[in-house]
Amino acid sequence: LQLVPQIWTNWRTKRTEGLPGIMMFLWAACGVSFGVYAVIQNFNIPLLVQPQCFALLCLVSWVQTLIYHNKWSVFKACALGIATILTFAGLEAALILTLRPIYRRGNEAPALAIGIIAVILLVAGLLPPYGEMWKRRGRVIGINWVFLSIDFMGALFSLMALVAQHTFDILGGVLYILCCLLELGIFVSHLIFLVRSRKIRKDASAQGKTFDEIMSEHEDQDLPFKFAERKPR
Repeated sequence: LQLVPQIWTNWRTKRTEGLPGIMMFLWAACGVSFGVYAVIQNFNIPLLVQPQCFALLCLVSWVQTLIYHNKWSVFKACALGIATILTFAGLEAALILTLRPIYRRGNEAPALAIGIIAVILLVAGLLPPYGEMWKRRGRVIGINWVFLSIDFMGALFSLMALVAQHTFDILGGVLYILCCLLELGIFVSHLIFLVRSRKIRKDASAQGKTFDEIMSEHEDQDLPFKFAERKPR
């Protein structure tokens, strides 16, 4: 449920600038892979439900990016969202029906492959925000800090739990380490931006303006600005 604050922020501000839609889509696809992995491994009910909820909330956030950032109509975005949910559900069911008998016969390779795919998709989803940070010279916008903090702490505590076990789950360990590092990088990037831009933000506050207003004024007057957004070539 860590995505609820992000979905709420998207809805309240009617903006998803800085939140890459591809991030949410990759995470939704990752939820499908984790769902298949959980069923094949016969996890308990909470662990079976969690990937489904995660994928659904990711798709909700993805649909929001289509509406608020891509300017799609609500009907068109929701129709695509529903079609994607049905496609993912069908794919997950097909994979479970195909791979579970193989796993029960003692062949663990397909389950391991699905787990690896899930890890790759989850980590890949954390890369697009770095493109947004590069564009804004380290600044992070659009990502809810409560959501990111909950996700980071969840990965950190899960990693600590793995370390405390007698046997270390390498796949899970790699996943949690990469998630912690990439999410920590987002925090550090914005913190560095705040330090570097403190004088400009202080001057803007003294004038009763925001940082964005100061940046817009420089753009309108075609004046150089230290923190102007980088334009793709």
